[in-house]
Amino acid sequence: MPDAIRFAITGGPEVLQLESVEVGAPGPGELHLRQTAIGVNYIDTYHRTGLYAVDLPSGIGLEAAGVVEAIGPEVLDFAVGDRVGYCLGPIGAYATERLIPADRVVMLPGLVSEETAAAALLKGCTAEMLVMRCAKVEAGQTVLVHAAAGGVGQLLVQWLRHIGARVIGTAGSAEKAENARAVGADDVILYRDDDVASAVHDLTEGRGVDFVFDGVGRDTWAGSLASLGRRGLLVSYGNASGPVEGVNLGILSKHGSLFVTRPTLFDYYATREEILTGAGRVLDLIADGTLVVEIGARFPLAEAGAAHRAMEGRETTGSTILLP
Repeated sequence: MPDAIRFAITGGPEVLQLESVEVGAPGPGELHLRQTAIGVNYIDTYHRTGLYAVDLPSGIGLEAAGVVEAIGPEVLDFAVGDRVGYCLGPIGAYATERLIPADRVVMLPGLVSEETAAAALLKGCTAEMLVMRCAKVEAGQTVLVHAAAGGVGQLLVQWLRHIGARVIGTAGSAEKAENARAVGADDVILYRDDDVASAVHDLTEGRGVDFVFDGVGRDTWAGSLASLGRRGLLVSYGNASGPVEGVNLGILSKHGSLFVTRPTLFDYYATREEILTGAGRVLDLIADGTLVVEIGARFPLAEAGAAHRAMEGRETTGSTILLP
């Protein structure tokens, strides 16, 4: 029987359990996938801990790649044997096999492996959304990227350099700083050693940056605001250190008539056309070598809890995947 990681209560990584599951035949508009690689993302920890509520018991995971084993009625765009990937759920990607709506799935180009797709689709689509459609960064602008050596961070840095922006990254160690520079960061601030906002203003001759991409959340909120220049935009897209709460709007005027947004990927990938366009951009840039995807760690599916511990402990660089 197929296996899947499930959890019956919210909590730490120990709540994740490997179980045998029934998959069944695909219904109308569905595909039956045999999954060969599964992406691990911070949003998975939000589901596991209950920060983002899900109905329990539940599967976990939003992203994977594999091969179409069967197609249901009304599926016209896919055939048995197609290599595909997805990153928008529904939840339950930590599995050896699953059913999934065909309208969430995209074909993989020949030059993109299934492991790379599982490591990069959700993070890459996040980068595409943040840079191209949320902030609309232009050549010559300056951007601060928190956790620049992480999975999303590395792709953000590469995408920003691709369009001609200046990139300042933050990292927690000299090794991670080198990783960020290797993918294109112009400057990297060691946030454990230096005050980020002060360092940003030193690097920008006091102007601050045009944009901050902040997936860390609570711990970096104040420093992110203080790093922006006049009329800058803070894009707070994650909660790795916990959610930002108790926001005082007056602080935006204090720091220079700032803008703040809290986007989610699902609002920017809401239609089939948006999925195909956005994911297509990501896969094309991977295929032509513009985006280089680092898979920093691979874990067996049964060790999903260990993968979560490593990611939450900031022990990983690049992307983490599970292998069925």
